[in-house]
Amino acid sequence: MTLKDKIYEGLKKVDDPEIKKNLVELDMIDDTVIEGNNVIVNVRLTTMGCPLKNTISDDIKDELKRIEGIDEVEVVFGEMTSEQKQKLIEKLQGKKETKDPFKDTRVIAIGSGKGGVGKSTVTANLAVELSQMGYNVGLIDADILGHSIPQILGIKDKKPMVVDGGMMLPVDVNGVKVISMGNLVDGNQALIWRGPMLGNILNQFFNDVYWGKLDYMLIDLPPGTGDVPLSLMQQLPDAEILIVTTPQITAADVAKRLGLMASKTNSKVMGIIENMSYFICNNCDQKHYIFGKEEGKKLSEELNVPLLGEIPLSTLVREDGDKGVPSVLDDRLNIKDKYNEIATNLLKTE
Repeated sequence: MTLKDKIYEGLKKVDDPEIKKNLVELDMIDDTVIEGNNVIVNVRLTTMGCPLKNTISDDIKDELKRIEGIDEVEVVFGEMTSEQKQKLIEKLQGKKETKDPFKDTRVIAIGSGKGGVGKSTVTANLAVELSQMGYNVGLIDADILGHSIPQILGIKDKKPMVVDGGMMLPVDVNGVKVISMGNLVDGNQALIWRGPMLGNILNQFFNDVYWGKLDYMLIDLPPGTGDVPLSLMQQLPDAEILIVTTPQITAADVAKRLGLMASKTNSKVMGIIENMSYFICNNCDQKHYIFGKEEGKKLSEELNVPLLGEIPLSTLVREDGDKGVPSVLDDRLNIKDKYNEIATNLLKTE
């Protein structure tokens, strides 16, 4: 094997940090020049403004310097032509043989029927926990008008990269690939759109984002049983519905409507999560049922689906959300055990 062959074999071990495929496979290597014991690697980026090009450069240098006979490595960046970018998009998207963009992925839409039950917090933490368990996880914030996932995961200021041709690369945080309208608009900009427009945005999130290979796609639904949940159930007929409620009769009643809506569209309700189930004060180990008791269990029995878990009420969870830290990563809490139990029970429903 020649030195040039060894260099290309080494470059096959260097991944684009956003696309998660190696640089050779992505046709990002323009050329390599060998000058004695020194090597110059010319890399084609989709955009010269790539925020991770220093990471790419460091990874190339670290890998190639392991090869005997190479002392120094220089990385020179250029930009792909429009034709090269289009070929890259076609390679990533592949042939769409089905209208379902998540054909080989388990899609779970998480809804509540009403707001204020902590559904987005549950969705974000469940996504991170599944990632911690070794699964490839995506998360779509389908609450277009009231997006809160970016705040909960601490990515409010991060923008997805857009490749020429309209393909977006999701924001990667804690091992979860995320797309949200909150990462596409500035600050707290108000969005006033009608149902059909919201459906178009969802369609873009499904089809114009490069998700790669996923085991799970979690979709955070907006409150209610309106256009977005209905559109999703129609576009993704194999999606399962996971319902989040609290131990309040009013919350459980509204959540039940979402379950009944799912049954009418032949969507499978795969379980219930009861959030804010109880509170344990700092001075005792007793459970205080502030909002009522066992409404989640009753709802699961009425819909004939399992109760996947009960999550306690904690001020630390609220603090974590304000700081943009998933509670499953907070060592001060035993919340991780609760989400691990939920994720394990979720796996049993496959």
